[in-house]
Amino acid sequence: MSQITQFTLPASEIPKQWYNLGHDFPEPMAPPLHPGTREPVGLDDMKAIFPENLIEQEMCQDEFVSIPDEVREIYALWRPTPLMRAVRLERALQTPAHIYYKYEGVSPAGSHKPNSAVPQAWYNRQAGVKRLATETGAGQWGASLAMACRMFGLECVVYMVRVSFNQKPYRKLLMQTWGASVHPSPSLETDFGRKVLADDPECSGSLGIAISEAIEDTIKTPDTKYALGSVLNHVCLHQTVIGEETIKQMELAGEEPDVIIGCVGGGSNFAGMAFPFIRRKLHDNKSYRIIAVEPDSCPTLTKGELKYDFGDTAETTPLLMMYSLGHDFMPPSIHAGGLRYHGMAPMVSHARKLGLIDAVSYPQDQIFESAVLFARSEGLVPAPEPAHAIRAVVDEAVRARESGEKKVILFNLCGHGMLDLSAYDLYLSGALGND
Repeated sequence: MSQITQFTLPASEIPKQWYNLGHDFPEPMAPPLHPGTREPVGLDDMKAIFPENLIEQEMCQDEFVSIPDEVREIYALWRPTPLMRAVRLERALQTPAHIYYKYEGVSPAGSHKPNSAVPQAWYNRQAGVKRLATETGAGQWGASLAMACRMFGLECVVYMVRVSFNQKPYRKLLMQTWGASVHPSPSLETDFGRKVLADDPECSGSLGIAISEAIEDTIKTPDTKYALGSVLNHVCLHQTVIGEETIKQMELAGEEPDVIIGCVGGGSNFAGMAFPFIRRKLHDNKSYRIIAVEPDSCPTLTKGELKYDFGDTAETTPLLMMYSLGHDFMPPSIHAGGLRYHGMAPMVSHARKLGLIDAVSYPQDQIFESAVLFARSEGLVPAPEPAHAIRAVVDEAVRARESGEKKVILFNLCGHGMLDLSAYDLYLSGALGND
C-alpha cells in the first residue's frame, strides 16, 4: 500500500515572521553583563562588534519580528524545507512509533545555518558594513555566511576551528568557492591566536578560541562587524522558520508530535525547531516532551553549570547566563565539530532551567551507529551533529516498541553529511573511538 512520506508547503507559506520565545517566558531571563563593569549591557556597549539593527533584534521583547522581503526571497531558494516520515526507519526498528524529520539539508550550504546567515548579512549591508568576521566549528556556519556575504556583496573572513579545518577540508573549499578567506584557529592572524599557539603549538582549537580571534579581527579592522552562527537571541530568532513551517506540515500529516528532538551545541537548530512548539506548550497547554541531545564529550546541558560565563576564551564577550563547562574548556576532537562549544544559548538554557525541555548525551560511537542505520534505511547520510538527534530518536522508538505505545516522534535533521565522509570512513573501519 502506498503511503505519503513527504509533506511540503508552497513558497507562499514561507513564514513572514520570526518567533521570539523571550516574549513568552513565564520568568524573565537574566541580562548579559558587561565584561568590565559587570553591569547589564546596553545598546552602545555592543556597537563595536554588531550593527545597531541586529543589537536591537538581540534585545527585542516583541513576540514576532517581521522578516524582510529580500530575505524571504532568498529563503525561497530552498524554503519551505520538506517534512519527511521515516517509514523505512520505522520498519527497521520494528516500532509502532511514527517518526518524522524536518530536512534542513536542502539549503545551498547543506544545513540550517543559512536561515540566520542570510538575514545577518542583509542587516549588516543595510547598516553600511563592508566586511564580516566569524568563526566556525564543523564549517556549516562558515559556509553559510560565505554564501550570504557573496549574495550581498560583503567580504567574509572565517576562523575555522583547527581540528575541523583538518578533518573537513571540503567545507573550507566551499567557503573559498563563495569568496571567503579561511584561517585555521588558533591562527597566526591575531594576537590571541599567536598567544595560544605559543603556549601549545599542537592546539586543536575550540569555538571559544575561534570566537576570540574573530572578535579581535572585527575590532581591529575598519568597516568590519562580527557575525555569530549560534547562541545569541537573534540567531535563535532567525531559526524559528524551521518550527513555524513544521507545525503546518504536521497538520498536513494529520498528526501531533509527542516527542520533539534536536541536537545542541550552541543551540541554534534546536531552538529553531523547539521554540515554536514551546510556545504551544505555554499558550495551548500542549504536553510535548522536548529533548536536547549533546555529545558525552561536551555535555553542556547535562553536566554544565548554569552561571554567568564568557562566550569566548579570551574573555572579550559579554557575560551570558548559560549552562557552561567553563570558557577555557577544551573539548575532545570529536567529528561533530558544530557541537564542541563550552556554553549553551541563554534562551535554551533558560528553557532548561524552567523545565520546558529535557537533555541527554551520547558517546560518539553510538552516534555513528545510529547515523549508519538511518542512512541504510532512509538513504540520506546525516551530518554527525544531527546524528545525535537520530540516536535519541532510535532509543525513543525502541521504547515504544517494547511498551507497544504508538507515539509520534519528530526531529530536526539539520544538515547532510556528504562532506563528513572521512568520519564515516573511520567508523566503518573501526578506528573512530569516542574522542
